Amino acid sequence: MVDPLNAWWAQQLVLCDWAFMPDPLMLPEEAARERLAALEIPDRGELGWRLLELNAASTVPASHLLGALELVALAGASGWLSAEVSRGWAARLCSDIHHRHASLDEWLEALCASRSGEGWLRGDEGLLDTCRALSKLEGEGAGITWPLLGTALSREPAAALWPDSPEDRVWRLRAAFSPVLMTPASIDDWDGVEAWLGEVWQIHGAEDLKRALLWLTSQGDRQGWDIDAARLMAVSAGERQAWCEGLAPQERPYGRLLCRYVDQGEPLEWAAWDWLRAVDLAWAGSCIGWLTPQEAPLLAHHAGDLVQRRYSDWSALARSYQRGRGLFEGQDRLPTLAADWQLLMGSPVSPWHGSLQELLDQEQVEASRQAARQWRASPRHWVLALASVREPELAARQGPIPPLPQARRDEARKYLAETLDLHPDEGARSLVRYWLPAQAHHLNQLAADAAHRALPSARTPFGDAPQADLAGRDGLARATRHSATIHMAEKYAFYLLMSMDSEQFDEDSLTDMAASLRDVLCRFYSTPKRLLEAWATWDALLPEPDQPSLTYEIRWHLDDPGSLFHWLEWRSGDWREPGERPSLMHFTALSLVGPLNTAAWSLPQPESDREGASILEWIDGHYGLHSATELIDFVRFLLDAGDRQEYQINYAPYTLNSARLNSEIATLESGECNEEERNHLERLLRVRDNADQCNDVDMCAWDLAQAVDLAIAGRQLGWLAQQDFLALLERAHQLASEHYAGWQEYARGLYAGFSFFMGETPEREAFLASFRQALVAWLSGAPPLAGTWASLDFPGARPRHWAPLHIDTLPGDGRTLH
Repeated sequence: MVDPLNAWWAQQLVLCDWAFMPDPLMLPEEAARERLAALEIPDRGELGWRLLELNAASTVPASHLLGALELVALAGASGWLSAEVSRGWAARLCSDIHHRHASLDEWLEALCASRSGEGWLRGDEGLLDTCRALSKLEGEGAGITWPLLGTALSREPAAALWPDSPEDRVWRLRAAFSPVLMTPASIDDWDGVEAWLGEVWQIHGAEDLKRALLWLTSQGDRQGWDIDAARLMAVSAGERQAWCEGLAPQERPYGRLLCRYVDQGEPLEWAAWDWLRAVDLAWAGSCIGWLTPQEAPLLAHHAGDLVQRRYSDWSALARSYQRGRGLFEGQDRLPTLAADWQLLMGSPVSPWHGSLQELLDQEQVEASRQAARQWRASPRHWVLALASVREPELAARQGPIPPLPQARRDEARKYLAETLDLHPDEGARSLVRYWLPAQAHHLNQLAADAAHRALPSARTPFGDAPQADLAGRDGLARATRHSATIHMAEKYAFYLLMSMDSEQFDEDSLTDMAASLRDVLCRFYSTPKRLLEAWATWDALLPEPDQPSLTYEIRWHLDDPGSLFHWLEWRSGDWREPGERPSLMHFTALSLVGPLNTAAWSLPQPESDREGASILEWIDGHYGLHSATELIDFVRFLLDAGDRQEYQINYAPYTLNSARLNSEIATLESGECNEEERNHLERLLRVRDNADQCNDVDMCAWDLAQAVDLAIAGRQLGWLAQQDFLALLERAHQLASEHYAGWQEYARGLYAGFSFFMGETPEREAFLASFRQALVAWLSGAPPLAGTWASLDFPGARPRHWAPLHIDTLPGDGRTLH
């Protein structure tokens, strides 16, 4: 039995200079491909555009419809389209022809009318003869009348012109670049795809491609544009103009267009530029074989998932892409929006027919979400996410680990050595010194107390805290619901990244520390939103000196659904920290050092020989100690008696006999004094004048501060084992509780001892002024990170602090569940 559609289709091909054959797809494959090449159709991508153009509207000339029938036959014969898809396209074209023309004669007349210049036949003079021969063949050969053709077409089952399986519908998004006609992809779909990837994207292999795809979905060009737009929205028109003029010459067209969008009230949204290009790259990877048939659809669905989250319909998607393309090219593309997207938005056979929101299969979307997290499953991606907020270019390293240029390795090594004083001989575990859990506890406690207006007084025995510092401290109340660990952890992540980039440390150890970082953040922040909100809050409250605020960058990650933070492997359960979390008691004991040294935010660990040499030089120069035995004995002496005993024995008696005191002073002042005698004289004068209340204040604090400071040095030198060090801390903690009732009394004793036992120096007054200023900060908590006393209950004192609203505190706080 004759197939009416095939018979009539074959007859029409005679008008295209084909010999008549019963099956339109019988042309040899090589001949079909040669004909396609002659028509300047090098691949299936161009074929898709041609078919879309030739079916664009009711005004398409009849000769174009005839040309489309030939293209479908050539595509089917060449293997570019399956027989089923070819027949579907032919049926669609034949239906269009039959619908437009009442009879065969009318169709032939339409062909004659549109013939001029189209080149479908050998010559105009032979067209009517050919048409008559076709009509005769139709009537006598196949028996296909015009009504019979219409009946056959009405019974033809509807065929999908574009790939329509659940896993394939995502490729309709790729029509923004070129319609996808068939799956699976092959090299026939994209002529020169490898060269294009290399020249346009600098992509030279599968790993490059995956990194580019993950970058496009998670950041792309849109991040920089979004942040620029947010900043421009917050300033005046004049400031926007000044910003634009300050750009490099090649960037000014972009700047001018962005300012125009802001001034005109155009929606400042262009993510489609990134996400549609991601679909295009996924298709390119599938064509070239760099992505497996499983990987490519998952990557495309990941981009499609983001598209559906942002856009309600195709027109919004197209306009967003057009804005992004304009910013990328530095030329406004919105005026050509309708012309550029006419085929996809208006063609009756457009792959964009139907609802955008109903395009993707939800099972495929869910599979892509799982895959998106799996691609970022390594702990390294947590480090990248945190560090890329300050250095956005790091987001391009997602996926397979890229080879680093020597310049980057050198930069990382220089940073570690010169900024952190961190060297490869110390080993990866030396990074533990930058994990500061006690700092987070301190900030959380200040925030809780600020929220309840329970912070220390701004007035101290040594002066009043500056108003600006107090405002910063009191503002911490806004962070009471947000764990402060992120404030410390994001810096730690950057140090960890630089250690990775230096390639000087054990890779497994660094990965292990990155996993620990992930575990901690997942424990204190249940979702990306909570982490980013906490980060934004603390960053605003504690800005980095000489560093721009990260507010816009952090907020961008909150708002963008593709941000890497939303696709990390968020797990909660067992957790471990990169460094040990001290108990609250041990942290309090460490804080007895006060302004004698910088605040200790973690338990000390043995340091490298290089750092140890510096510590040895310090304890030798200040205390004349040269061994573990000498240091331990001296620390025990300080705890048992210390300088306070010297005062009691050698100076306190003078307070009971002023005549003897004055006589001793006069004797020393009348003769030549060596250094020891001069120091003795200075101390006698202080006793006489009761300088800094040295005769009235218990100066045990001076001994405790020195003892803890030296114990820390001993631990860093490896002269003290952990348990011995903690035992000394506990002894100091106990002594403090026995001698003082609170931090103010302790501070008076520390200052009196510092003042009384200071050696002869012309800088004495400057040292004392600096020490008083530091004591004000430590007592008031203003500025917040100057010292720790404001957040800690004094040893043995009644608890006075409010419990934070979260669990990010040190163990040993009985008011908080752990």
